[in-house]
Formats: sequence, C-alpha cells, structure tokens
Amino acid sequence: MPTKDEVRGILPELELIKDDELREKTLDVWMDAMETGGWEVVDMKDIPFTLLIEDTDLSLLDHTRVVTQTAIAIGKAMVDYYGDRMPVNMDYLVSGGILHDVGKLVEYRRLGDKIVKSEAGKDLRHPFSGTALAYKHGIPTRICHLIAMHAKEGEGGRICPEAWIIHYADFVNFRSLQTL
Repeated sequence: MPTKDEVRGILPELELIKDDELREKTLDVWMDAMETGGWEVVDMKDIPFTLLIEDTDLSLLDHTRVVTQTAIAIGKAMVDYYGDRMPVNMDYLVSGGILHDVGKLVEYRRLGDKIVKSEAGKDLRHPFSGTALAYKHGIPTRICHLIAMHAKEGEGGRICPEAWIIHYADFVNFRSLQTL
C-alpha cells in the first residue's frame, strides 16, 4: 500500500488546497482508491488516462494533474475578471480536479501487461465509484457533485460552476488528445 508521502509526491497539486482538512480528505480518497484497486505508486505511470484511445502513453496521473492545472487557470481567469459576480471555490475546484477521475483506479485493473476494465468497472463507471469514494471520506457534497457530473453521466442535470470548469478542462484535454 502506498504511503501518504508517496501520494503527496506524485500529486503536488494537493498542496494548492488551502483547507487542511479538505486536503487530507482528498488525499485519503486517492489512498483508498489505490488500495481498493490494488495499485502502487510505481503503477501510476502505467495506468492510461482512458481506455478509449488505444495505446495512449498518457497516464491517468498526467491527465489528473493537467486537468487540475487547466481548471485552476480557468477558475483564476473567471475570478480575476468576474470577481464576486461569478464566485468560484478554488479549494473545491482543486480537490475536484484531483478527484474527478479517481474512480478509474477502481474501474481499471491490470491483466498481464495490459490495463483493462475491472469487474467493478463493468458495473460502475468512474464518476459513480469516484463519487462513492469521496462521499465515504467526508468530501463535501458539492465536490461529490462535481465528480458525478463531470462526464456524460452529468448531461441534463444541474451542474455547479466548478463542475462545468472541470468538465471542460477534462474534455479539452481528452478531445485534443483523441485527435492525435
């Protein structure tokens, strides 16, 4: 099982969460997801960010960090320009960026030298398993909402501003890489 310091080392964006309790809960969700999925820190480079792009060499960890950084840039631009007219909870945005795909650590498993859908992943896509893990660890429901709504499962529902930011940060990265 990975240590908290090891996970902090691979997810430096955790330190951007100002609220100490939220930072620790966000870390705990990642720890739980890695343990539940049977992953070690050394595996993080091997887990693809998606199984929909064959032979992608971009990892889930890379994707998580880029989506989080993209979301932060969008959030900052909105806060700088709109101010109080468009409030963005930056701690929620950072935590949500880090957690938006955490369910993939349960959705995927190693089969020989390949990463494939796990049995749990065949039943529950990552927005569901990620939301359940986050809720289990006391992550605020607004962030759970963000995890649940960031993908196609959220279409047609009420979506908070932070969830829209994560959704578009996620999809601009996914769609751009899908065309390579």
